[in-house]
Formats: sequence, C-alpha cells, structure tokens
Amino acid sequence: MIRTAIFAACFAMPAFASEDIADKYPQSVLYDKPIEVIPNVWSAIGATAPPTYENAGHNNNLSFLVTGDGVVVINGGANYKLAQALHAEIKQVTDQPVKLVINENGQGHAMLGNSYWLAQGVDILAHVDAVHEFEEREAQILAGMQRYARENSEGTELVRPTMTFEDTHVIDMGDMHIEVLYLGPAHGAGDTQVWLPDLSMMIAGDIAFNGRMTPIFTDTCTSCWIETWETGFAPLNPTYIIPGHGYPTNLAQVTHHTMGYLKDLRTKIGAHLDNGGTLDDAYYVDQSNWEFLDTFNELATKNAGTVFAEMEFE
Repeated sequence: MIRTAIFAACFAMPAFASEDIADKYPQSVLYDKPIEVIPNVWSAIGATAPPTYENAGHNNNLSFLVTGDGVVVINGGANYKLAQALHAEIKQVTDQPVKLVINENGQGHAMLGNSYWLAQGVDILAHVDAVHEFEEREAQILAGMQRYARENSEGTELVRPTMTFEDTHVIDMGDMHIEVLYLGPAHGAGDTQVWLPDLSMMIAGDIAFNGRMTPIFTDTCTSCWIETWETGFAPLNPTYIIPGHGYPTNLAQVTHHTMGYLKDLRTKIGAHLDNGGTLDDAYYVDQSNWEFLDTFNELATKNAGTVFAEMEFE
C-alpha cells in the first residue's frame, strides 16, 4: 500500500517551481524520512530545490540497499551530519552493517558526507571521472556547502573515495546482485547508475530527474547525455527508477521530465541559432511548457544560455 502511494504521488506533485519548499522531517537534518520503495530498497527523497539552510543540502536522493549480508548506501550525502542522520535511519531498519558507500557523481551532495562514512570504516566507491572532478573542485564545493549549511556543516572534511571503477563494478552481497554502471557522459562527470537487474530497479543518479528541472552545467554535453540515455540507459528498461532528484517513478516519467526537456530546449536553441539569434536573446526562448517543474524559476534562463554556448559551435 505504501509503495503504491509513493509511485502514485510522483504523478500528482503540486505545480510550483520555487526553492521555498517546506522541510518534511523537521526532527531530523534529513529533508524527509527514508521510504521503502520496493522490498529492501530504501531512499530518503531530497527536496526538489537548490541546497539551502532549511534542507541542509539534502536536495538529492540518499538511497540504501538491505542485502541480507550488509547494507550498500548510494550517496555519501552533502555533509557529515546528513550522512550521520541517514545512518541513524538505517539502524532503525536493520542491524546489518553498512559495508559500502557508492558516490553517484563528483558533486558535493554525493561526496561531502564521505568523511562520516570513512570514520565508520566503510569503503567508498566512485567512477574515476567523478573522483577527478571532486579533486579539482573540492575546496570550492566544501566552502559553498559551509556557506548555506552553516552549523550543519560541522564535522565535514574532504574525503575522496577509497575505490574507483571505469565501466562496471559488480557486487554480489547477500541476496542482491548489484551492477554499478557508467553508461557514458550525462549530467556531470562520472555519472553513475546502480542497476538491480533481478528487481528491475534502477537507482539512476543524475542522468534522470523527476518533477525538477535539471541544471545544465557549462561542461555538460547535452547531446552526449541524450545519446547515453538512448543507447545505454533506456534499453535496460527498468520497471522502477529512483532518479537523482525527485520522487521514485518509472521510465516514461523520467524520459518526459529529463529527455523531453533537453530535446525541447535544444530544438528551440537550434532554431534560434538558425535564425541568427544572439546569446542575449537566447535566454528568453519559450520554455513555458516546463514551468511545472520545480526550480524552473531558478534554472530555465541559465540553462538556455548554457545550451546556446554549447550548440553555437556544434
């Protein structure tokens, strides 16, 4: 019953796009309490908003797998206190120890909580490109988190993953066969997917968004992202998806909210370029059909300019 309600909720989200989204779990530094999406696959769903003091940086999904012989955590969290809070929730679910943490990319909300997990003696796995991105920007990432999180940043130190992989890392633990995948360039460097083929469950990371507009970085290759989706991600045809941001859902929903948006924006920017349009005017291409996505107000204009710069010399 609970899981049915979870999947139904993702199609009935309120149509507003603002970072002013109330905390759902005020007694914890977590934005929301973990839910069991399917048996033994849990996720604490983050705010569909930018990182703020109110959400302590919990604006992505922090997931964990209860395998029968240990727990695998997906995402270190945005700071030490978020990782600690997630661990407290895991202990309420199972007495199995956490044996591995997987960082889904090199961003702060995936890696800054690593200091907590390493202190517990837990190995941390990430793609080599994600580690390189974190190494290049770690001081900046930490400083940014400290500004918005304030006292919630206490205890956080820069800790890089202890293990890396390049293409696929397979884990057989307890009752679960887990495939940690790098399918190709997507939202950011080293974007990682955790695939549970026996359960048809994909913990997608930032290749997939639901109910929230994706930020497009200056080093994001949107054409590469689309190709990775169409040649690597979609053919796996998962029944269940926990996206990097937004509620658990299905392939059709994240295809619409992620690929639909990227393809539509590229089409409009392409037409703008064909008509001799400038960067100044590109910011105002019509994206009103995506206004229902959270963070539309914060990201739509920026995304248009970034895609213009990307496509101008394609």
